[in-house]
Amino acid sequence: MNIFAVLRRLKGLIYKETLQIFRDPSSLLIAFFLPAMFLVLYGYGLSLDIKDIKLGIVMEDTAPVAQSLVRSFMNSKYYDIHIGHSRKVFKDQLVAGKIKGILVIPQDFSKKLKNSKSIAPIQLITDGSDPNTASLIQNYTQGVWQNWLVQKSYIQQNQPYGLVNMIPRVWFNSELKSANSLIPGIIAIVMALVGTLLTSLVVAREWERGTMESMMATPVSIVEIILGKIIPYFILGMTSMVITVIAGILMFEVPFRGSVIWLLIMSSAFMFISLFLGLLISTVTKSQFLASMVSIVSAFLPTFMLSGFIFEITSMPKIIQFITAVIPAKYFISGIQTLFLAGDVPELFIANTFKMLLLGVIVFLIVAKKTVKRLD
Repeated sequence: MNIFAVLRRLKGLIYKETLQIFRDPSSLLIAFFLPAMFLVLYGYGLSLDIKDIKLGIVMEDTAPVAQSLVRSFMNSKYYDIHIGHSRKVFKDQLVAGKIKGILVIPQDFSKKLKNSKSIAPIQLITDGSDPNTASLIQNYTQGVWQNWLVQKSYIQQNQPYGLVNMIPRVWFNSELKSANSLIPGIIAIVMALVGTLLTSLVVAREWERGTMESMMATPVSIVEIILGKIIPYFILGMTSMVITVIAGILMFEVPFRGSVIWLLIMSSAFMFISLFLGLLISTVTKSQFLASMVSIVSAFLPTFMLSGFIFEITSMPKIIQFITAVIPAKYFISGIQTLFLAGDVPELFIANTFKMLLLGVIVFLIVAKKTVKRLD
């Protein structure tokens, strides 16, 4: 085999594909408009932080100590407080979905609070039709209640409330901003969709127009055809990734504590898998419509649902956890979240990159087997 002839043919294929990219606006739209749209929609629209929760407080006790507790809730950034003296009005609003919870301060609240031998109860009623929000309201209310008790004990007795003084510390994401963990996951979704759609739609269009058959009649080998298709779109996809990362850091102030080198290494491995997957889809379907549908199902849904981006993998059934082992986004999201929030952890990056490369080789071999040089 003449290596110079191979490189010359490969250069010609890459040049031809690059020209096709700039002649076809859809490739540029997928590479640049789609990431921007996803970053804006998911970055601003998707958030696990719940603020301004509408909470009704029934003040059956209006003593100064009860008013002090209410002020603590009013000063919390998590609540939008509505104060009343009747449960009935708030119950109707809870049923109608206008508020998410009711906090009842009973008539004997201040009296029982002064008596160290009795418990000063407060009642919290939440809307269980949204279990996640109901659970968060309970946790937030418990936190405000405990902080208020600590403050009152310092003021009244000049000593901490209780015998244990717990000081919480949060590592890596001290502000507990969901955007700090969601933006890296959005980058993975963008890369999976961009990489898969770029190759699947473009190559499927060539099958529909018959240009792929013409290429099959040339002396180029299957590997040269695959590399000629992959390399230009790899560069385009990586450019899209870099722009998305920079936009995530500047627009959403997500910290980036790792190295650019590891970002490029892991992103390259993940992008190659996405491109190979798109090439496989186009080879099998040979239809732009089918290729687009299959790309969304095979790239977007697994990345969104089975990668640990939103749903915790350890809480999934065992059979689903087993399936996630072949989802490349699982390893990429784990690595890129660590890269953004914790910094360089080479042991994790090497293991995840190796797994992605292994999956990429498997997909490449399948593509090479499926892309045969015959027209039947």
